[in-house]
Amino acid sequence: MNLQSPHLSIEMTRDIFYCKEALPLESGEVLPEFQLSFTTQGQLNAKKDNVIWILHALTGDANPQDWWAGLVGEDKFYDPANYFIICANYLGSCYGSTNPLSNRPETGKPYYYDFPNLTTRDIAASLDRLRIHLGLEKINTVIGGSLGGQVALEWAFSLENRLDNAIIIASNAKASPWIIGFNETQRMAIESDETWGREHHAAGKKGLETARAIGMLSYRHPETFIQSQSETEEKRDNFKISSYLRYQGQKLANRFNALSYWILSKAMDSHDLGRGRGGTSNALACIQCRVLSIGVDTDVLFTCEESRYISRHVAKGTYREIKSVYGHDAFLIEYEQLQYILQSFYLENNQ
Repeated sequence: MNLQSPHLSIEMTRDIFYCKEALPLESGEVLPEFQLSFTTQGQLNAKKDNVIWILHALTGDANPQDWWAGLVGEDKFYDPANYFIICANYLGSCYGSTNPLSNRPETGKPYYYDFPNLTTRDIAASLDRLRIHLGLEKINTVIGGSLGGQVALEWAFSLENRLDNAIIIASNAKASPWIIGFNETQRMAIESDETWGREHHAAGKKGLETARAIGMLSYRHPETFIQSQSETEEKRDNFKISSYLRYQGQKLANRFNALSYWILSKAMDSHDLGRGRGGTSNALACIQCRVLSIGVDTDVLFTCEESRYISRHVAKGTYREIKSVYGHDAFLIEYEQLQYILQSFYLENNQ
């Protein structure tokens, strides 16, 4: 890939894309207009072939250096001195994009519980509106993990020959009953909050704390907790893991919104690349770009078998595996392994 001059600015730019055109959704509903919060860093090179579009996970935001600091940033693998890096906050999320707390254009009042259901295909369609707005005819790489990987795969299908590489990390082609089950128990926790159903920005906050605690159990492998939360003394109560999960729940509830969590977890459940396309294997075979599917050997949420399935059924697929004790969250932690895998992939394809 052509490198930029090191003298060009690499300051991150934050912006809002306002789309005044209606967005038809898979549910049959329509968003009359929407906005996406996004960041860019670096600049397009002369060939306009250095676009890296990063897709965040469930509760991520548009600044990948907040949550992927080991991979994105100055002197990192995706260095804005070399690439034009874009990351947009998803439709439905509460970090600046249109979400359940946004005002409906028709009424001027928040959507709350009337916000339409979204699918990963809908999210990908909204991102494509932003791509067109930015005048990007070609994307070198879309990359994402977990929900981000699901959205990236959907987008890879619809981008056709406008995309060179899709990197799908700890994700799948269709949401499994296991994932849907975990998400449903989290939504049940939110529903059990007595404030759920009220038209208030903090509705469901305590329930979200419990939901996050449930989620944390699926994001890690049992060995992770054995290593980090085992007791050094004999106890009957007040265990380290208990306070850890409560802390994680409170931490998320203080920065995220239960309504957005509900919408985005439903979007994750909806993921089925093969819906209306003759099944997942047929849909994967239609993807034209090179696909690197990365699994995690200890991931109990998005299993490595699901990642292998993607690589086996796309036309130009490669599978690689992260070895880690951290389970699903390894894609946010194991930077050295990720960098080695990514570097090898690009070298193999002469990028």
